[in-house]
Amino acid sequence: MAKVIEGLYYSESHEFVRIEGDYGYIGITDFAQNALGNVVYVDMPEVDDEVEAGEEFGAVESVKAASDLISPVSGTVVEVNEDLEDSPELINQDAFANWIIKVELSDAEELGNLMDAAAYQAFCENS
Repeated sequence: MAKVIEGLYYSESHEFVRIEGDYGYIGITDFAQNALGNVVYVDMPEVDDEVEAGEEFGAVESVKAASDLISPVSGTVVEVNEDLEDSPELINQDAFANWIIKVELSDAEELGNLMDAAAYQAFCENS
């Protein structure tokens, strides 16, 4: 069973958001990294790029497949996880610790469209 962490927000496309103040750390879930297998490359946006909820902001490539990253929230990219440029496999080691982008949220009310841990757990069990 994939790990799910309380207190995070989850999307149906298997991204998570960890909120700290006005910022959201976005990455892929443990369920997603398990499905992908060994991650070999992460395509990330640039700092100052705008991301929109429900829109693609990059991709994760594994030995098996490539998967688009869909932003669960809207905002401005303020940081990218540069560790993933040289070590994309960090996502396989701990998907939740190795976020992909940090965004300044433009509309915190969008969080209401996402799932909590219990809802996401049920979603994964039924997919």
